[in-house]
Amino acid sequence: MGPANRPLDLDWLEDFLALAESGNFTRAAESRAIAQPAFSRHIRALEDWAGVALVDRGSHPTVLTPAGQRIRPLLQDVVASLEAARIKARIAHDQAAASLRFACTHVLSLTFFPRWLASVEPGLKPGPIQTMSDHYQACEDLMVQRRVQFLLCYGHPEVPERLDDGSFAVVRLGGDELVPVAAPGAAGRPLHELEAGGVLPVLAYSEGSRLGRIVRARLREPLAGAPSRAPGPTVSVVFTAHDALLLRRMALDGRGLAWLPRTLIEDELAAGRLLEAGGARWRVPVEIRLYRQPAQLAPVAEALWRVASQA
Repeated sequence: MGPANRPLDLDWLEDFLALAESGNFTRAAESRAIAQPAFSRHIRALEDWAGVALVDRGSHPTVLTPAGQRIRPLLQDVVASLEAARIKARIAHDQAAASLRFACTHVLSLTFFPRWLASVEPGLKPGPIQTMSDHYQACEDLMVQRRVQFLLCYGHPEVPERLDDGSFAVVRLGGDELVPVAAPGAAGRPLHELEAGGVLPVLAYSEGSRLGRIVRARLREPLAGAPSRAPGPTVSVVFTAHDALLLRRMALDGRGLAWLPRTLIEDELAAGRLLEAGGARWRVPVEIRLYRQPAQLAPVAEALWRVASQA
């Protein structure tokens, strides 16, 4: 069997690197927690595999031969790459071992999901649970790529998305509403009001936001049908973001008016830090939806779906 066909042991590589670092067989063997005779055999075995001497044993301290100097950084890369591969494999195993895997949009991951999970979890007794919180488009991609079992998000029957093509089953877990709000101004009134006239500074959702698509679709009717005595406002978009959390911060700072989920701003409304900037006709009802993968899921995931479907 030629050198290139001989089996290679990872321990030999790590022993060689320890020797190259210390320059002493005894200290290197101690650092590797191995007896020196066995350590020396490992170095010799690596040299047999390489087909050349890698260590100059006649020098003190021990130094590498030109071949050893050339191979050292390459072996460092090999050992580092193998360690990275091991870590990635363990991460993939841990992810696969998660009994329930959710994608959840940012707002619902903070408001609805923890309470809902606590309400269904006791009867299921699941193992590890993995939750990935992101904007809707990223969560939708995770579902399409089958990297999660469930997707929790907002939705509206008149604003269909890619998952609403019939391939993914969906249940309605609850409801919320998008409320136009602004920071308080003078005399306890909102700083910006929908029916006050003038130019209205709006904090808008980006084009890729599902909440943004719902708001834009549902507000066309009130804007078009406003009574003559209260014409629709002239809108000026002064800030755009994908995330309702950022829009909430900007609204609190008085930067404009934003349509935000009521569950996200309950505390701000109760404390008067945000005020409703329009009447009921400006509120946009939304559903809280749970989508699932069409394929057969793990037993605990199927059990969760049954509980969700019966709620």
